[in-house]
Amino acid sequence: MKLTYRPEIDGLRAIAVVAVILYHAQITIFGHQPFEGGFIGVDIFFVISGYLITSIILKELVTTGSFSFRYFYERRIRRILPALLFVMLASLPFAWMYLLPSSFIDFSKSILYSLGFSSNFYFHYSGQQYGAESGLLKPFLHTWSLSVEEQYYILFPIVFLVIFKYFRKYLIHILILGFVVSLGLADWGSRKHLSFNFYMLPTRGWELLAGSILAYFEITKGHRSKNKTLNLILPATGLLLIGHYILFFNDEMFHPSFYTLFPIIGVCLIIWFSNKDGFITKILSIKLFVGIGLISYSLYLWHYPIFAFSRITNFTDANILQILFLVGSVLIISIISYFFIEKPFRDKKSNFLKILIILIISILALFIFNLTSIFKEGFKKRTHFPEVIINTYETLDYRQNFQNGLACHNRLGDKGFCIFNELPENENKGDIVLLGDSLTDALLSNLIKQVSKTKFRLIHMSYSGNLYLPNFVNFNKDLNKIVSDESVHNFRKEFLENKTHKNTYIIFYGDYNFFFEKRLKIQNDKIIEYETPELYSLRKNIYLNSEIRKIFLKEKIKESLESLSKNKKILLLYPSPISPVSILDHIKINKNNIVKDKDFFLKDKVNYSKNFFRKYNLEIVNFFNNLRVKNIYKIQLEEIFCNKDQCIFYDNKNAFIFDQAHPSYEGSKKINDLIMKEIKRIEFKSN
Repeated sequence: MKLTYRPEIDGLRAIAVVAVILYHAQITIFGHQPFEGGFIGVDIFFVISGYLITSIILKELVTTGSFSFRYFYERRIRRILPALLFVMLASLPFAWMYLLPSSFIDFSKSILYSLGFSSNFYFHYSGQQYGAESGLLKPFLHTWSLSVEEQYYILFPIVFLVIFKYFRKYLIHILILGFVVSLGLADWGSRKHLSFNFYMLPTRGWELLAGSILAYFEITKGHRSKNKTLNLILPATGLLLIGHYILFFNDEMFHPSFYTLFPIIGVCLIIWFSNKDGFITKILSIKLFVGIGLISYSLYLWHYPIFAFSRITNFTDANILQILFLVGSVLIISIISYFFIEKPFRDKKSNFLKILIILIISILALFIFNLTSIFKEGFKKRTHFPEVIINTYETLDYRQNFQNGLACHNRLGDKGFCIFNELPENENKGDIVLLGDSLTDALLSNLIKQVSKTKFRLIHMSYSGNLYLPNFVNFNKDLNKIVSDESVHNFRKEFLENKTHKNTYIIFYGDYNFFFEKRLKIQNDKIIEYETPELYSLRKNIYLNSEIRKIFLKEKIKESLESLSKNKKILLLYPSPISPVSILDHIKINKNNIVKDKDFFLKDKVNYSKNFFRKYNLEIVNFFNNLRVKNIYKIQLEEIFCNKDQCIFYDNKNAFIFDQAHPSYEGSKKINDLIMKEIKRIEFKSN
């Protein structure tokens, strides 16, 4: 059933899509991103979709007494699939040229899930935080919102028709109840389950239902507001609410939640109180806004993959001219896409059967290609990527997915640690506990695999940026709040001292030099020490005198290890292997598919002499060598990474240090092999 065309709705679409594009473009002016709340544009789209879809369904039911599912879904297919499939097909050559295997697999999975209208599930369960830097490199992250809408298009007409047929008297009550329940769930979820809350239909449904409620009142009343004063004031109020949130909202605020209600009210005010003589309606109805609104779907589809590939290829680095060029490119491509893809396929004169055949062939092609990509491990044998680059980017995924908060089945509430390889008490041979900072976190993924083959339980207690030990409460309060919380700290200490197995091995490992204020970098082809701004801030806030700080650190480490060693065995890993450069700074792939720094793999740039390694770590090594504590087993990591003359952190196949300090998966495997070997040696000796 055809609805009366409302150009101001297209104007609203224009505001929504421009807000989203400006948000994803990450335009920075004087160090500030003025469109941090631009993601609210997606919420605007949801309200518009709810309003239009409910209007179509209800108007047809009221005027004809029936509803054609076939006609409804045919319109949805014509509207959504052709442009979406075209963007996916067009992205494949760029993915082939620029995505490394691990990224290619993620890319393929996102497309397959999107084809199944479920990419929101994929991004939620893969742990992708929307707005995070890693998400900016995923070309189809934005399809999560399309999946939410498509799920709504599938479910809502069926549910609505049942309610209309059997509970028509209570239709509006049920819509309002659904709105309230969904909003309440969203507000609760925004504090407890952030990812699910952001990506899923149950917590987004209230935004769609807001539009549905407007449509119900409009069709049952036969009109919208006729109050001239309100029609003059409230659309402007609505526009101000939307504008305020685009400019001043940010992705650190709870969303969606009660906070999101205000821009949603703003959209509803414009939809309900707009009339052809209103000032805001006239503004939203000008050709520029309407034109952008008409191509808004193509703009939304194209902008994210174009931005993502530009970042992957290092085309732009927040350069305003380059960003404007990209935005202009998105606009031109979207106009072409609208006139040559969207319009022809939506034309009723186009035979739907022929359209269906084209769509099915396209879906099959995408399905086969991307399924093959997964089975072929992201087409690893593409020759334009050096093996070390491929392996290093795999370690990038490893760091993102397996460090700092790896999901586990037995997390002890909010107490900040996990237990793996849980065994019945009579089968548990002992506990292996990870203590330290993010370097210790880096050991976790591979250690889980190694420990799973034993009768040991693995307890993960390390934390990024915090050299956690039982006597370190409040030491790093600025870097890690959960560890500095005294109740949490005491819980962890109590568990560690009294609830672990009598046969317990504590692995203590960390970036000791970070806490002793030393770092390395290359300057004028020389390796120098420097202090990071974070370290300076921490030192300034806690201990101005670095010598006092070092004395304090040594005393606390000794005190904690002595306390723990009374009834536990301690595996002390040192010194921390520190690379003079970060491989991440050198392996960006540029538009010519070559390594950014062609000299990066020269051995004297990425590895250094054994003498320098010893000199750099001399203070730490002397301290630990002279540490006299019972039940302590010292593991020198030098024997893993160094030969007779040189310390090797990169070879032709692998990076053993991921950035400058964190072991890669291959590096962690080397360290864990040594740990497990030492535990076997101690166990054998004990028996």
